[in-house]
Amino acid sequence: MNTLINWVKKNTEMTLTIISGILIVLGFIFQYQNLTIQNIGLEVPTFITAFIIGGYFSFLSAYDDLFREKKLSVDILMILAAIGASIIGYWMEGALLIFIFSLAESLEAMSLAKTSEAITELMKVTPDIARKYDSDGSIIEVNTSELKIGDRLQVRKGESIPIDGQLESEVAVINEASITGEPLAVTKYTGAEIIGGTINEEAAFDMLVTVEDKDTLFSKIIRMVEEAQDSPSKTDSKIQQIEDTYVKIVLLAVPIFIILMPLVFNWPWEESFYRGMVLLTVASPCALVASVAPANLSTISRAAKNGILFKGGDIIDRTTDIQAVIFDKTGTLTEGKPEIVESMYHDDSQKELIDRLVVSAESSSTHPIAAAFLKAYPQTKIIDLDELEDITGKGFKFNYGGDRWRVGNRKFVLQEDNQIAISAEENKKVLHKESQGNTVIFVSKNGQFQASYALADQLKPNAKETIERLHELNIQTVMLTGDEDRTAQHIAEVLGIDDVRANLLPEDKAVIIEELQETYGSVAMVGDGINDAPALATAEVGFALGSGTDVAMETADVVLLKDDLLQIPFALEISNKTRSIVMQNIVFSITVIVLLIISNLFQMISLPIGVIGHEGSTILVILNSLRLLRHRSN
Repeated sequence: MNTLINWVKKNTEMTLTIISGILIVLGFIFQYQNLTIQNIGLEVPTFITAFIIGGYFSFLSAYDDLFREKKLSVDILMILAAIGASIIGYWMEGALLIFIFSLAESLEAMSLAKTSEAITELMKVTPDIARKYDSDGSIIEVNTSELKIGDRLQVRKGESIPIDGQLESEVAVINEASITGEPLAVTKYTGAEIIGGTINEEAAFDMLVTVEDKDTLFSKIIRMVEEAQDSPSKTDSKIQQIEDTYVKIVLLAVPIFIILMPLVFNWPWEESFYRGMVLLTVASPCALVASVAPANLSTISRAAKNGILFKGGDIIDRTTDIQAVIFDKTGTLTEGKPEIVESMYHDDSQKELIDRLVVSAESSSTHPIAAAFLKAYPQTKIIDLDELEDITGKGFKFNYGGDRWRVGNRKFVLQEDNQIAISAEENKKVLHKESQGNTVIFVSKNGQFQASYALADQLKPNAKETIERLHELNIQTVMLTGDEDRTAQHIAEVLGIDDVRANLLPEDKAVIIEELQETYGSVAMVGDGINDAPALATAEVGFALGSGTDVAMETADVVLLKDDLLQIPFALEISNKTRSIVMQNIVFSITVIVLLIISNLFQMISLPIGVIGHEGSTILVILNSLRLLRHRSN
């Protein structure tokens, strides 16, 4: 019973429509059985009640459009047609017209509610209550919305993190699947950023609030989805613009039709008025008006569930026209963090010592290369080095055991005193790694080569498959990067990218995108950093990775929350499917209107048939649009 009550509260419009339908059935039974009370037929008051109940929301909408928005809408046409049918004694037809129109409107309202589930699900991710440390050190429970920057919180095992912040405890194991889609938990250490809505999988930890509730990542995501649902596409906007004019034409055409038909075809006035009411019904652009919005909203909802945020219906339109997708390299196609993929030693017996010396030197730096060494050799014990010096842009030099050591790039390490201190065979192996786009770090002792470490920025797991899928969609692929040409060419070759531009500054990317727009027409840009913002803004459609900067997310038109590059071809596919369904809806609705108008002119349809044909087409259009909620990648 409670389930039924909740459904009625949630779907009031559909509930009234169902009651209206039941009353029409009762009215039809009363009419067929000729039931009366004191010689007054029961069918007429029953049909009138069905009319009032079923038309309640339509009347409110028509009143709002006419007196507040100062425009005419299809609701007005339907109410006038139903009133007109009732005036000439067609009570059942008038009630039936309102019922089917109300049914179509209710289905559309339910479809809009369905698309809002994406927001509802997102809002459930972050908890409403947070455990906050009070001034005396005790823990109190407060509403998440009341949290301020600087508040200290406790997050217990298994709980969702209530708000974005900074980890204060030494370590925390956090499941970030709600953001990244990755099932494996991530270990974070003191000072690391943590995101509201992710889950603490291990021991309780303390955190510091660094943003207000309205500025959290999930709050931004929710706002993006809400704004997207309120932003119509160009096609939808055009249809909305012509609706008022179209309704005026119909309201003018119907009385002219009623007056002319008796004069031209010698129809009786009653027949002419009846046909005028049929015309008022079938000429209404209900299906046409419903051709676009439900489709776009279904697409926005389906995409959001897949981790894709379109920032409006117009973005879906623009995405459909994309002919080329342009990728940033670092952090977009690659992980953005170099890793040691291979090491080589002049004397293998010295491997352990050399590793310890290199890690000891690198441990004093915060450079990404230093981080790669510390990650590769986490258990290595640090050695005290003499006269350690960090030479910016080159490497380290230090003394150990009476020997001079250097760690860094080729020129700094191997060309000391203009002497090239590496054998031809070893140099050949190093050059081979460099030709594959690896960064090579050299180690020398007293000017002689001792070891080399090849580092590479690893490709993201789905990068190659993404490029392949885009090619299947006949989309050209381009990579723009500030990296050197050799590395860029190697990555492009591995992935199968069509065009590569390397050694670029951030401002160069926007200029090149303008050139590519002349070549391909409409292009999309995929990036993650502040330096990508100009390019994201220049492209017809900008895709930002959810792990990227706030600037990139705010500049882009589409945000990929899970950092999954495969969502790019999915976004293109569902955009194309949306346009296809919208065109189906428009052609179908116009065809039905034309056929019904012609059939009415030749007196081939009755008002009930006109109602069913016209409003039935509206229902079919809405149901066709809802197919997008189940769209799957090809």
